[in-house]
Amino acid sequence: MVTLRSVPAGEPEPPGDRLGRLLDHCARGDHAAFEQVYDSMAGPVLGIATTVVRNRALAEEVAQEVLVEVWRTASRYEPERGSARGWILTIAHRRAVDRVRREQAGSDREERAARRDDERPYDHVADEVEANVEREQVRRCLDSLTGLQRESIALAYYDGYTYREVAQLLHAPLGTVKTRLRDGLARLRDCMGVGR
Repeated sequence: MVTLRSVPAGEPEPPGDRLGRLLDHCARGDHAAFEQVYDSMAGPVLGIATTVVRNRALAEEVAQEVLVEVWRTASRYEPERGSARGWILTIAHRRAVDRVRREQAGSDREERAARRDDERPYDHVADEVEANVEREQVRRCLDSLTGLQRESIALAYYDGYTYREVAQLLHAPLGTVKTRLRDGLARLRDCMGVGR
C-alpha cells in the first residue's frame, strides 16, 4: 500500500490534496494508489451515476467505466484547475449523461423502426395504374362532348383562361361560353360517375 505523507505529523491531510497525489501516482502506474482512489471515490461516482441514469444496473456500468477512465487518464488531472474529487465527479457526470443520451437515442431508433414496420408500404405501381385508368376515363369522357364544349373546357380548365377570355378566344358571347361549360361539365360529371 502506498503511503503518501507530505504534511507534518499530527496534522490531518486535506482530502483533496491526498486524492490529487494519489492520481499522480496512478498516472505513473501505481496500482496500490489506484486502489485507494477506488475505495474513496467508488461510492460518490456510483451515487452521481445513479442520480443521472436512474437505473442501478446501468449506473454500475457507468461507475465502472468512469473508474477505468480515471485509471487510464490520471495524467490529465491538473490540480490548478480544480480538486481531484471534482475532476472525477465531472467525468462521472459526463459519462452518465452520455449513457442517458445513448439509451434515449437507441430507444428513439427502435420506436421509429417499429412505426415504419407498422406503416403500410406504399404501392407505387397500383397508384400509377389507377392514375392511368383515370386519365383514360377522362379522355374518353372528353371525347363524348361536342367539339365546342370540349374546346371551351380545355381552354378554361387545362389552359387556365377565365370564362371571359375563353369567350374572346372563341369569338362567342360570354353567356354562350358559360352555357357550353356548364353543360359540358355536367356531361363529364355524369360520364365519370362523380356524385353517384
